[in-house]
Amino acid sequence: MSTTRNSTTHEVLNQAPPRVGVDEFALNPALQEALAAFAPSAKSEWFHEIGRHVGTEQYQHDAELANTITPVHHSHDRWGNRADEIEFHPAYHRIMEFSVSRGLHTSAWADPGVGANVERAAGFMLVSQIEAGHGCPLSMTHAVVPSLRMSPELAAEWEPALLSTVYDPELRDPATKSGVLFGMAMTEKQGGSDVRANTTTAEPVTAESSAAAAGSGMYALRGHKWFCSAPQSDAFLVLAQAPEGLSCFLVPRVLPGGERNPFLVQRLKDKLGNKSNASSEVEFDGTLGWMVGEPGRGVRTIIEMVGRTRLDCVLGAAAGMRQGVAEAAWHARHRAAFDATLIDQPAMAAVIADLQLESEAATWTALRLAAAHDDEDAAPFRRLATAVAKYWICKRGPNHAYESLECLGGNGYTEAFPLARRYREQPVLAVWEGSGNVIALDVLRAMAREPESVTAFDAELDAQLGRNGLFDQHVEHVRALIARAASDPVAAPAIARRLVEAMALALQAATLLAYAPAPVAAAFCLARLGPDRSAEYGALPDGVDIAALVARA
Repeated sequence: MSTTRNSTTHEVLNQAPPRVGVDEFALNPALQEALAAFAPSAKSEWFHEIGRHVGTEQYQHDAELANTITPVHHSHDRWGNRADEIEFHPAYHRIMEFSVSRGLHTSAWADPGVGANVERAAGFMLVSQIEAGHGCPLSMTHAVVPSLRMSPELAAEWEPALLSTVYDPELRDPATKSGVLFGMAMTEKQGGSDVRANTTTAEPVTAESSAAAAGSGMYALRGHKWFCSAPQSDAFLVLAQAPEGLSCFLVPRVLPGGERNPFLVQRLKDKLGNKSNASSEVEFDGTLGWMVGEPGRGVRTIIEMVGRTRLDCVLGAAAGMRQGVAEAAWHARHRAAFDATLIDQPAMAAVIADLQLESEAATWTALRLAAAHDDEDAAPFRRLATAVAKYWICKRGPNHAYESLECLGGNGYTEAFPLARRYREQPVLAVWEGSGNVIALDVLRAMAREPESVTAFDAELDAQLGRNGLFDQHVEHVRALIARAASDPVAAPAIARRLVEAMALALQAATLLAYAPAPVAAAFCLARLGPDRSAEYGALPDGVDIAALVARA
């Protein structure tokens, strides 16, 4: 008698199929509509091509590999020479090559015009939805351009390779490369966000120390940076104390002619998330750099870069929200429990609708901000609105990721599905380029020093008054808080977070009322501004069109 048994215990049923082979752009109505609103001449097929690429099984597998086989720092070569090279899995290079080849780093500078920043933002969001970490070098390379242009000679030297769509990760003389990437090193151990506390020094190179470099605007830097983003990059903007005060410097990894610049990577940071992206501590020991902008005006110079990277934090957080609700809705449409598909059960439908509402508000607001970067007349508006949105949207990211994860139950908590990675990823967008209090205080600073930014922000809200009673009431509340902060600047920091949150909700509501489908705007006002609003996703008030939101998820 045979004792052979079938090793298959049962047939697998009631599990969602793999979410692969999809067009992420085609499945995202909010992104499609916002792109049409803010960049009407954009060619949609280009975004469908990106959406199909990031929806492939191979791209998603590359995203997993890049985050599980993480960057490795090689301090020395086999013979003992200092190397400071960062090794990445080939999957990371494939992801980077695709994004750079599509201009998702600097296309808005390479081909400027109406809608240029919006188009670049939409493409950046599509790739960041699946693999977030590589957005860091893309973002910094995009953001360095306006700072670099404060020194036209340096800009003329570096811009051709910056604006290129060639991805060349080899570390060598920049003059021999068709494409380069930039990083940033501002913060130090003792100061953090208080960059004026930096102790890194920059001494002019004199004829006595280097006859070849004397008079060339070259400085020798010495110090230790606590956070240096993307140390594999070709060059960096760095803050250091020059004789004239805190100044900004361009520091290349490789000097003209091919000699390595002393750029000593001390260690890679072991981060909660953002694993595919190398972040590091670096030491400068006679490291050569060229001053960018005016001496002693380093913060003023690099703030141009910071403003752009703050926008990309908003884009990245919105992209993460889209991934969360897309994965949650996919699961809910394919999983059944208690004799009904999850999406058809009212409790789950309410959660999916609320997650979609948050994602919609973030997406529409993100592209509205990108559009403001295409219009120089909108500079006062974007100065305040970018900081306000960065504070709120990035803070909403982690809990949105958690709630999305919970929709998958135990599956969501495992590394086999992408939402555990997303949950770890979202906090960095709130921390990077100014954590909550830094941003809130920056909003107060902008309001006090640039009153035209308050006028422009208020005009954005004023244009939508009369369309929704809850919005009108909220705008009055916002105006009262702004007046209170202005009347007592000393006491204003105590209400800074309350003020910025109220401003952010008003900005999102105004954007939706102006551009989004009516059910989305009405739902946002009810769920986020109304008296029956809740602190948790899925506890929506009466009157929200849940079916309309679920259909858009």
